[in-house]
Amino acid sequence: MEVHISIGENHRFELREALLVYGDRQRSFVTRHQVTLHNDAPPTLEPAQPLTLGFVESLARSLSGESSAEILPENVLAKGDRMIAWWTPACRRQMFYENSENKAAKLNGRTFPQPPLVWHVDNGDLRIRALVENKRPDAATTLAVAPFWNLSDDGGVCTGTMRRPDSATVASIPEWERGFYESAFTHANVGRLTRHTGGFEALWSELADRRRPFPAGTLIKLPQTLAQFVRGDRR
Repeated sequence: MEVHISIGENHRFELREALLVYGDRQRSFVTRHQVTLHNDAPPTLEPAQPLTLGFVESLARSLSGESSAEILPENVLAKGDRMIAWWTPACRRQMFYENSENKAAKLNGRTFPQPPLVWHVDNGDLRIRALVENKRPDAATTLAVAPFWNLSDDGGVCTGTMRRPDSATVASIPEWERGFYESAFTHANVGRLTRHTGGFEALWSELADRRRPFPAGTLIKLPQTLAQFVRGDRR
């Protein structure tokens, strides 16, 4: 008995292995089996083998295709198949506000100093943290809350209509940053975003169109390190 799939005229795939997925409502596990083909009977499965990390990685590469190597610039902090983390030093950026209650309307379209930031993209999801010091962080550097609307407590960006790249590559970094800043900041997802005594609107009102640096003292420091943030650990 032949069991194969033909794709086009040049590729003919033969059944060699099978993965069986077992599960209940809470957990699941996978077993890997060699397949024996028979001329006059259905294929049979050999005894289960351990599902190794090497096999899973090899399978993922074969399904997604080999990715070309990239030269990593100094601003990149970590890189994986579908993940990239980088940092941006303090700068000035235009920001847009659009709120149904007309909050922060006077800030819409103005330019503001930005704190240094850490950006993390994983499987199409963007998370952002702030840095207290304007220098490249290392694994042990502790982070701070990024004082922006549209962010959850883990730094996740509520993307809404934000234009997002389809990849997590070095080349896509400017697109991620542009998509974030060119989308409208519409709402606060967490209770406290800044240590400024006047709160969020007072902070950004003071900074609007100013050329002075972002005041690091207004950032809310976290116990979370860069390494924990990149791994996705909760703070």
